[in-house]
Amino acid sequence: MDRPDPEEYQPRLTLWGHSWRYTLCVLLAAMVWSPAFMGQWREHRWLWWIDLVVGLACFVLVHFRRRWPFAVAALSGLLTLVSGVAAGPSTLAAVSLATRQRLGQIVAAALVGLVSYQGYVDTQPIDDPDPFWVGFAFNVAITIAIFGWGMYIGSRRQLLWSLRQRALRAESEQGMRVAQARGTERARIAREMHDVLAHRISQISLHAGAMSYREDLDAEGLRESARIVREQAHEALTELRDVLGVLRDPDTGELADRPQPTYADLGPLVDEARAAGLSLSFRDEVLRVDEPLPEVVGRTVYRIVQEGITNVRKHAPGAVLSVEVTGDPASGIDVRLRNPIGFGSTDTPGSGLGLIGLSERTELRGGRLEHRQDGSDFVLHGWIPWRA
Repeated sequence: MDRPDPEEYQPRLTLWGHSWRYTLCVLLAAMVWSPAFMGQWREHRWLWWIDLVVGLACFVLVHFRRRWPFAVAALSGLLTLVSGVAAGPSTLAAVSLATRQRLGQIVAAALVGLVSYQGYVDTQPIDDPDPFWVGFAFNVAITIAIFGWGMYIGSRRQLLWSLRQRALRAESEQGMRVAQARGTERARIAREMHDVLAHRISQISLHAGAMSYREDLDAEGLRESARIVREQAHEALTELRDVLGVLRDPDTGELADRPQPTYADLGPLVDEARAAGLSLSFRDEVLRVDEPLPEVVGRTVYRIVQEGITNVRKHAPGAVLSVEVTGDPASGIDVRLRNPIGFGSTDTPGSGLGLIGLSERTELRGGRLEHRQDGSDFVLHGWIPWRA
């Protein structure tokens, strides 16, 4: 992360923040001015007034320390040459400057303050029995402590700011990941619901449509057709619950498992379609080897055939559907469906997304899916690698 500007991590000053800072400045000013206070009043009263007026001016000046940090720190430090009262606001300005961690400015302001305060001690009527080097060493130590404390505060503020930024960024990234996961899961569920329900609903629509235009059905025939419609509706509801059941377990909140169709369910799918009245020829020439076909590959093959059956019912009712599945571990699985193109319109609504979803599903397995018109036939051709 790049180093932030001081304005980004400096806290906003409240009324309480101003109050306790100025209170400390007043106490510090009193401590510094007290050794010279009586001597100025007795011997050089004009020094007393200069000390007080310049110090009060520094209290006003320090209010702008965040707008012009270096200028305020340097000027207030320079004014301590004639005012002990200015030592309070000068210290606050120095600490504020040090929190910005600009080494060049810190060194310059520290030298100005050190020289100015040492000059104040040497020129004021202060009774100091200690030798020069003791007072000067004390001033150096105090100056280092002031600016060191300010740099520590600045480092801490910068660290807290960086931690907050990392937390905000992590929260934002987590939100993006959750949104992406939700979008992915919605798309997966939508594909699954289309693959599962479109097949059943097309059967219901087919039988219900037959009941509406066949006039030769007697009461028994109508009851039989109604029974088939009811069974298909029940199966559609059952499969819908299965699809929704994979979202979350109501007790644990974890993903629930349910049996998914595999290649072994392809035969029953074909038998069911034939029983529903679809003319279908099925040829299974997948090489039976010791290495089983992966479930995800078999499920993709199942969905392709299921979508082909659904499309024939929707768009070419009464047409003969030819299904051919071949393959082995070396060449992969090849699925080919062919049926004559239907004439006229159908009453069964379609979303137009079935083949798009199938293409996405197949590509996710490393395969490909294409559909085209070959003469008067519609061809749906898919290929999936054996080890998808």
